Amino acid sequence: MLTAYDPFGSASPFASAFRALDQLAGRGGTTTARALAGMPMDAYRVGDQFVAHFDLPGVDPGSIDLSIEGTTLTISAERSVPQLEGAEWAVAERPFGSYTRQLVLGRSLDTERLEASYHDGVLTVSIPVAEKAKARKITVSRTDTPSTIEGSQHQAVEN
Repeated sequence: MLTAYDPFGSASPFASAFRALDQLAGRGGTTTARALAGMPMDAYRVGDQFVAHFDLPGVDPGSIDLSIEGTTLTISAERSVPQLEGAEWAVAERPFGSYTRQLVLGRSLDTERLEASYHDGVLTVSIPVAEKAKARKITVSRTDTPSTIEGSQHQAVEN
C-alpha cells in the first residue's frame, strides 16, 4: 500500500506553495509548464544531422503529431489516463493529458527531409543540414592578368 505524506498538512501556509509547484510540474499547470515537464528534450548536431530526442513514455505513437510551419516544428502528443475499473488512486504523480512543444529551427536545416521515429518511449527527430549550408572548400584559381571591373574608372578630382 502506498501512502501520500504531506509534512506541512493542508492547513499549513506552505500548502498553497506546494500546490503551485505541483501545477508547474505538470499536474494541472499551464500548457507551457506541462509541455516542458511532460516532454523533456536533448538536442545536438552530429555530422550533417541535427537530432532531437523527446522523452514521451507511455504515449501511444498514434497520438504523436509533428508539423512544420515556416521554421517552427510543433510536436504534440497525448498520454491517456489509465482506465482501471474499481481502482482507488492512492498516488497520482505521473502527468497525463496533451503536450505540445515547439522548436524554432534554423534556415540551414532541410525540413523537407525530416525523419521521426518512436522507440522505447523516446521520440527521435532527425533533420539533415541543407546542402547549401554545408561547409565547402572553394578553390582559388591563378591567372596571369589582373582582374578589372568594367565600367569603373578612377579619376582624380581637382579642386
